[in-house]
Amino acid sequence: MGKTVSIFNQKGGVGKTTTCINFSAALGLKGKKTLLVDADPQGNSTSGVGIDKAEIENSTYDILINDVLAKEAVIETKFKNLSILPADMNLAGAELELAENENRFSVLKKALSPLIMEYDYIIIDCPPSLGLLSLNALTASDTVIVPLQCEYYALEGLSQLLGTIRTVKQHYNEHLEIEGVVFTMYDSRLKLNQQVISEVEKFFPAKAYKTMIPRSVKLAEAPSFGEPVMYYEKYSKPSFAYKKLADEFLKKNK
Repeated sequence: MGKTVSIFNQKGGVGKTTTCINFSAALGLKGKKTLLVDADPQGNSTSGVGIDKAEIENSTYDILINDVLAKEAVIETKFKNLSILPADMNLAGAELELAENENRFSVLKKALSPLIMEYDYIIIDCPPSLGLLSLNALTASDTVIVPLQCEYYALEGLSQLLGTIRTVKQHYNEHLEIEGVVFTMYDSRLKLNQQVISEVEKFFPAKAYKTMIPRSVKLAEAPSFGEPVMYYEKYSKPSFAYKKLADEFLKKNK
């Protein structure tokens, strides 16, 4: 049975989608059959793996609202062991429509359940907000990976993020746990980065990944070519970092 992991932080601009794309691709390279679920209306994970949103027949919206089977929406990417359940702008209206559903918090969980046996890992890209889409993702997940930018403002939202996860665990998904915290946009030259890491480790003891994701022009360029960074620039620092992060994750999950 596969494991479902949400990549979630209700603060935007922390490298959440970048981590979803590259972490999923790294798991695929490690031989793990991986499904990336784009639950963000911006659809950046979809375009980030080379899928033209204008050509999508069925999307995350359709499995949530139109009762389309998830397997009918899944697209195999050109990258090893990586498929995607794509998103487009239609998903922006899903929260209003879900609000009328009696089982509004568990629609995604029900939709993904037939796929759990088909994949080693299902990775969900959540929106950078706490709405029904994020709550559906967290309800459907076994664990959460929290990407955190190595800057002061990242600390301000930590207590709120922990409160969110506690609320979901209490009301919607009692099995939800924090998988780990991954530091993004890391620059070893900045003293502030080390201070932020020390503070975060107080909030998440033993949960912080040792692998740091560095700031990188290549990492910023890769999405415009519709490729994860390890395919766009195989020997770049972020390519090695995301593969190392996948190793660290897999070691904990063996």
